[in-house]
Amino acid sequence: MSLVAFRNVEKTYASRSGRPYTAIRGFDLDLAAGEFFCLLGTSGCGKTTVLNMLAGFEHPSGGTMTVGGRPVRGPGRDRGVVFQGNDSLYDWLTALENIALGPRLSGLPAAERRARANHYLSLVGLAQQGGKYPSELSGGMQQRIQIARALANDPDILLMDEPFGALDAQTRTTLQAELLRIWQATRNCVLFITHDIDEAVTLATRIGVMRAGPASTLKAVIDVDLAPEDRVRTSERFMTVYRQVHALLSDEVSLAARQAH
Repeated sequence: MSLVAFRNVEKTYASRSGRPYTAIRGFDLDLAAGEFFCLLGTSGCGKTTVLNMLAGFEHPSGGTMTVGGRPVRGPGRDRGVVFQGNDSLYDWLTALENIALGPRLSGLPAAERRARANHYLSLVGLAQQGGKYPSELSGGMQQRIQIARALANDPDILLMDEPFGALDAQTRTTLQAELLRIWQATRNCVLFITHDIDEAVTLATRIGVMRAGPASTLKAVIDVDLAPEDRVRTSERFMTVYRQVHALLSDEVSLAARQAH
């Protein structure tokens, strides 16, 4: 059985004009335990809507979603979410306290939750930064704290909505490598939202390409069978996958541009 299953999912929003807007229609997807799935598409194609529905932040207008065979009815500890910005970190808590917050709210004893927080702080490479507050950390460090905090709740799946989009290119490249290292250590299932083909090919075991909205759905899913040394743009195997994804996405980019005008 798939860890995550979308079946004929639709999401329609009301609008001020009185005409409803359908962001997603007929969306089907299975995610397996331990895979790193990148959902790729143009702006406005509904990829964040897919993540928000799986996170339980929004409810589908039709179809079904399950995690571990159970219907998604709202947020849950089995799904950890990492956002693009750092607004979700609590400024009045240290890095260690931010990571330990979920285990504390779920009733884990103090010594156990501190040990768990320290473990994930070390896993993201910030073992010496636990006493600092978010404002004392760089943007890249704050994103690592968000990842550690999500992992500390021991989720079945990690949901990441363009988490590196606001970072400079060098920090982004560094964190992509760090995220791969963390994923290889934890083997959580990851759903990673991006509009960047390079990022998707660098990270994913599979890439889902979305059609341009409205009423978007999956256009294709591509397996990414690359060795670690091939997950760089200088690799011909990397470029083969890149060109395949680019060909699928280029028509959708053109369509989205025409619709914008």
